[in-house]
This record gives sequence, structure tokens and C-alpha cells, in this order.
Amino acid sequence: QVQLVESGGGLVQAGGSLRLSCLASGRTFSRNVMGWFRQDPGNEREFVAAITSSGGMAYYADSVKGRFTISRDNAKNTVYLQMNSLKPEDTAVYYCAAHALRPGTVSATNEYDYWGQGTQVTVSS
Repeated sequence: QVQLVESGGGLVQAGGSLRLSCLASGRTFSRNVMGWFRQDPGNEREFVAAITSSGGMAYYADSVKGRFTISRDNAKNTVYLQMNSLKPEDTAVYYCAAHALRPGTVSATNEYDYWGQGTQVTVSS
């Protein structure tokens, strides 16, 4: 069992930055691939970024590549999403998720077993 709590969302102007954090509880955190997803009203939840259990590999959606950086600190049971050069279209609820402990697609929502409650990010133009 893994519990996830996101923080760091808020209101920011276009071009600004935010850093999201996701604190995990549970014994398997250091073994889980971790991901960030987002969802705005009327749209399906979409993949943003993922990071392997060791932090050695990161994956990004094309829409955020070069602007967002995912990282993790296994000693602190925390995964981060640094978001720079934010755009109004980045406005959404951002969710942290823990991937199932089996091989699978890192960008697929149904491959993740545990989800946080989400944190709102609003980017004004």
C-alpha cells in the first residue's frame, strides 16, 4: 500500500515556475516508477512525466519536454515536478501516481496502482 500527498500547486503568471512535491508513505516507494499526470475539466487524465525507481531515467510528454523536470529523493520518499516557462494550457489538476510493480507503459494511467488527491495549477495569461 502506498499513500501519496501532493503539494506546491497554485496560481502563477505565464512564463513563471512552480515546483510540485509528492510525499509517499509505504515500503515500496523506492521500487516504484513514479509518474505525474494532469487533468482539466472536460478532458481525460494525461501523462506528464515519469521517473524510474532509481531516478536514472525520466520520460516526458512532448508538450512539456524542455520545460518540466521530474526528480525523486528516495531517502525522503518524495518525487518532484519542476515546472518552468508555464503556459495557460498547463492549467490543470496535477496528480502524482505510483506505478504497479511490474513492467508496463509509464504513460498509461491504468498501469498505476496508487494516486494522490491532486493539486491545482492555474497559469494566467
